Amino acid sequence: MPDFCTCGAALPPDALFCHKCGKPQREIVTPDTQAAEVPAPVFAQAPPPAMDEARLTFHDRAAVLIALRVGVAATILVLFLPFVNWLAAGFFAAFWYQRKTRRLLDVYAGVHMGWITGLVMFPLGALALTVTAIVDRWGSLWLEQIKNTPTADPAMQRQMVQFFQSGPGMAVALLMWLGFWFLLIIGLSIAGGALGAKVAGRP
Repeated sequence: MPDFCTCGAALPPDALFCHKCGKPQREIVTPDTQAAEVPAPVFAQAPPPAMDEARLTFHDRAAVLIALRVGVAATILVLFLPFVNWLAAGFFAAFWYQRKTRRLLDVYAGVHMGWITGLVMFPLGALALTVTAIVDRWGSLWLEQIKNTPTADPAMQRQMVQFFQSGPGMAVALLMWLGFWFLLIIGLSIAGGALGAKVAGRP
């Protein structure tokens, strides 16, 4: 590199330009400032979260309303389709809940739906049973079954008939039947709810 510019000005060592005329003194090599393109980080897309299991309780308004409607219909049908009506009630309650809310139920959630339906149906069935017991004095069918039961002591059989014809006896028999009905209604409703969730829901 020359010590003097063409204009006659003395140049300091390693000068790039003349401080007097501004003439470049050597070729300026500009570094490649274009940085290599760094690809944007690719994050693995997480799969959509699995649907939470539907924890059905009495706080679920849709579940209670569906259970109530199905329960009323099943109570009316008890005269025509006994036992089958409670199984069908649990089935259709789980089935219609999924259609109405678009929530897929597994078998466990179907059991919960059947449980809710059974609890709604039991007071309706208990009321019908109680009215029948009061109007019919517990019904001739019940007493006929006791009379026709083979026993070695006819005197004890007569005492049982007299007991169940009395007020306390009718109350005891009514409580026994209510307990039996509770287990039967709840059990069949739960089975129907699990079946309905299995058919229309997810495994």
